[in-house]
Amino acid sequence: MTSMAVSRDRIFVGGEWVSPSTSAQVVVESPVDYSEVGRAPDGSAEDVDRAVRAAREAFDHGPWPQLSSAERADWMDRLADELERRGAETSALITAEIGQPVALSRPWGGIRPVSHLRYYAKVARETDVEEVRANVSRPGTSIVRREPLGVAALIVPWNHPQASTTLKLAPALAAGCTVVIKPAAETPLDIFNLADASLAIGMPPGVINIVPGGRETGQALVAHPGVDKVAFTGSSEAGRQIASVAGRRLVPVTLELGGKSAAIVLESADLDATFQSLRNAAFDNTGQTCALMARVLAPHSLYDTVRDRLVDLARDLRVGDPLDESTELGPLVSRRIYDRVTGMVEAARTAGATILAGDTTLPDEGYYVAPTIVTGAALDSQIAQEEVFGPVITLLAYDDVDDAVRIASDSRYGLAGAVYGDPDAVLDVARRIRTGSIGLNGYRPDLNQPYGGYKDSGLGREFGPEAVGNFQEIKSIWR
Repeated sequence: MTSMAVSRDRIFVGGEWVSPSTSAQVVVESPVDYSEVGRAPDGSAEDVDRAVRAAREAFDHGPWPQLSSAERADWMDRLADELERRGAETSALITAEIGQPVALSRPWGGIRPVSHLRYYAKVARETDVEEVRANVSRPGTSIVRREPLGVAALIVPWNHPQASTTLKLAPALAAGCTVVIKPAAETPLDIFNLADASLAIGMPPGVINIVPGGRETGQALVAHPGVDKVAFTGSSEAGRQIASVAGRRLVPVTLELGGKSAAIVLESADLDATFQSLRNAAFDNTGQTCALMARVLAPHSLYDTVRDRLVDLARDLRVGDPLDESTELGPLVSRRIYDRVTGMVEAARTAGATILAGDTTLPDEGYYVAPTIVTGAALDSQIAQEEVFGPVITLLAYDDVDDAVRIASDSRYGLAGAVYGDPDAVLDVARRIRTGSIGLNGYRPDLNQPYGGYKDSGLGREFGPEAVGNFQEIKSIWR
């Protein structure tokens, strides 16, 4: 996809480009044609140590934590402006790295990161770091003060690399923390535009540090004694390992993990509007988003109709070259994800499920999977319970609303969900589902509202003013 591979041979530490400690590299393969997109350093434990030490120095002795909230907000706005100028370049890199269609990489890679920084700059300006509260046991008042936690490790995923980064970076900066960012091995290139932007505005050195690499790089960062906070987005299994290491060190973590979210279609649902919503809510980013509606629950009375319309929707989705403006679904990110998705579908078929659609004409090469509908799967089967992370939807039938609530909540995950039906009925159903977020007649997250999961879907919340608290300590000044 790229006419020339992008090569980055340094890491970003202490406001400078520095040579890594080894010659090891992460090589990015195009999921479209298997060509080399680019290379970046594969950060070692020594590189991580240098980055954490730089962040530590910037936090302990630099100006960033001492600035007022309004002063930090001004820096964040300048960073947002600079990222905005680089938006087209960044989104193009993301499309090259992961095959994300340009119609998606533009908003997710070029627009949303800028919005995140500006939103949290606004939050910083409007939120007092000190609150005066009345005492209960004696006359007078005391002060509750919020202070930055310290050095934050931000470990971000590949599926929305820039937006996932700024969802952590922006509240961390607003709180007064310094950070070390570890991008995913699949997307080590676009993150350097953030470093370039911070250099262009003259951001204080050591506030933002970047060390690309694989799993071992992330493990070294989580275990580093100079890290005071870990924020991670990824699989539930990796999240458990991170929480275990951080727990032994008594370091707070925020974990945004996997999902197997359910869309409940009530008998009163407007099916035209429902399927217009599910086009994105179930298949966005080629199914490679943790909050997608991967299970669709329909009453027996509508089951055949919902099945047929899901098949029609799957076949109508435009799959192809991510550089084509009309493409809705691109390839999966890698051979590993491709093998996982196709393997889960074949396992479902072997177990007796019926595989529908999945017959869209695909490009001759690339990690493409046709949108697929699975019916007849057992409720406790792998395909109905585990995250696929591809364009595969499982359709399940329910008896009544109580049964729908039971099935939707019968999952080790609890990240998202949606209820489609009469406006007077959907809210009552939504309140009963064990999930961290749920939509009424759609799934439309809003940055001002907290977002996160129950159960194996994570710990803590991102989005909203609440996210700044992830990077703060609370001090009581009694008087």
